Amino acid sequence: MTSIWLTQQCELHRDIHAFSLSHPHSVAESTHMKLSMRIRIARQRARMSQEALALNVGVTRSAVANWEGVEGVLPASTRLARVAEITNVNFEWLATGRGPINHAGGTDDTPAVESEIVYDELERRLLQAFRRMTPDARIQTILNSEAFTERAHPTGNALR
Repeated sequence: MTSIWLTQQCELHRDIHAFSLSHPHSVAESTHMKLSMRIRIARQRARMSQEALALNVGVTRSAVANWEGVEGVLPASTRLARVAEITNVNFEWLATGRGPINHAGGTDDTPAVESEIVYDELERRLLQAFRRMTPDARIQTILNSEAFTERAHPTGNALR
């Protein structure tokens, strides 16, 4: 009985995933879809495993599995915002099912770093990649960048 139910759930999720990739606006307009399914769709559209999403959000894989489960355990709003950021979906769509699924980055959505506006596309891409990293990868990236900066400019102007 359990294996039949599990097979049906896998087929349902596969079909919804395929539909969401080919009809993103139809999925986005569905406010009746459960939060658990929207989280799963966002994760799958970002081509992330539950474990990868968990590492980026700072929770366990089982927490992500619980969010996506049939019972749909609700994540804290800060974690839900992080999921939207990591998977690059619109927070309103993820939280409520309303609005477009894709995050529409406009001038009002320009990320700021220490009150500095980020206009450079390469800097923006670096910031987005950094936000998707695990905490350990972030630290290693900063250390590598500081070491590189120190070698390039040995005057002690490396970021600290």
